[in-house]
Amino acid sequence: MTEPHDPAPVPLVEFRQVAKVYGLGAASMRALDGVDLSIAAGEFVAVMGPSGSGKSTAMNILGCLDTPTSGSYRFSGVPVEGLDRDQRALLRRNHLGFVFQGFNLLNRTSALENVELPLLYRRTPRAERHAQARSALAQVGLTGWEGHTPGELSGGQQQRVAIARALVTGPRLLLADEPTGNLDSARGHEIMDLLTGLNRERGITVLMVTHEPEMAAYAGRVIHFRDGRVAEDGRPGGHP
Repeated sequence: MTEPHDPAPVPLVEFRQVAKVYGLGAASMRALDGVDLSIAAGEFVAVMGPSGSGKSTAMNILGCLDTPTSGSYRFSGVPVEGLDRDQRALLRRNHLGFVFQGFNLLNRTSALENVELPLLYRRTPRAERHAQARSALAQVGLTGWEGHTPGELSGGQQQRVAIARALVTGPRLLLADEPTGNLDSARGHEIMDLLTGLNRERGITVLMVTHEPEMAAYAGRVIHFRDGRVAEDGRPGGHP
């Protein structure tokens, strides 16, 4: 008698034949062309590809900022295309964190207040909001910098504030779009060390778009998009 097998874990995110078409008729453009993709909880995945390859469209769909024309996007097994706008907004607010190349911080607002912003949308009580924001800033090495505005911080510090803001809600998936694109090489490696540590120590799934192979090497897996399809999907050449 054979032992029963444990069922395979449900992927955190999954594309099943996802296509995205913009425009109609002869003017239409197929940004994604039947993409199959599966990412498990706890992975660190880098996404690469030339301009127009479909990687940004895929990230927008994963971030619930866009929807497929056809096919299915599942988050923890739930078909996202079956959710209405408000439900997708809740999924985004409660389970996803975003980090952008341009930091997207409010210039005249302190680091602490910038990090608190997602908690304002959740209507978290003020004292709890402060405590969670301070904790998130501590996690990215910015204890003591809570009262500084972005103009008083270096580029690397600003990106750390942005990462703290993404972390403060306890997301299951962190979507990072060219997070080192506006930083010099040394600061870029510091940010990658930080993201790698969050992935390993806290188990946060990280999906990062980058055009820099040396930054992609930090990931455990690299997916290359080309012409709206996944052209390659495998392990990078490892990083110490």
